[in-house]
Amino acid sequence: MSNGVAYPVLRTPDFALALSTARRLMEFGRCEHSKVSVFAEFHSVAEARRVAKELPEGWFRGQEGYLEFNGVPLEEQPGLVVGVQGPGLPADPAAYEGRLPMECELYDLPVGSIEDAFTAAVGANMGWINWESLCWPDAPEVGFRGESKHAEVTLLFNSRTRELDECVDDHTVLVHVRSASVDRRQMREPYAHWLAAQVGLEVIGAGQRN
Repeated sequence: MSNGVAYPVLRTPDFALALSTARRLMEFGRCEHSKVSVFAEFHSVAEARRVAKELPEGWFRGQEGYLEFNGVPLEEQPGLVVGVQGPGLPADPAAYEGRLPMECELYDLPVGSIEDAFTAAVGANMGWINWESLCWPDAPEVGFRGESKHAEVTLLFNSRTRELDECVDDHTVLVHVRSASVDRRQMREPYAHWLAAQVGLEVIGAGQRN
């Protein structure tokens, strides 16, 4: 994502409420080509392996040391670094040395195909669900045309930013709109407020650049 701004519209410790709210907002802009992606980060081998059992279709990848595989062909690098699906995670704990944090991701899936399972599996780990290729409608009463390129909804688990830079005990729903900055003022912020209001929500904090 780029040239977009995401505004928080809900913050709650309740997984079910966070997911239902994000879905309500997403459905307002859902269209034929809308997709969903998920991502999570694990700081323990036990959590990565637990989630792999619950989401066997997920792609799991460990960290690579700086220049560790410089000049090594991709096919000769460890599967854990290149990426393996859940059942392919190594059983040997030694395989994970230097590979934490682990990541799990699935991209460009049909809406409704992964959200429930991912929410049930993520636990105390940081991660997100992102719905993209939405279509926000025109809002002539506030002077804004609709958009699709930057029309997204994100549900953050145990974090308040897409960078997952700090673990918290609640979950945040974000509505995304195009960035249009004049003298550091986001001119389309009122559009984000309008979008939130259409489904009974309100912007509750500052925008985050994507």
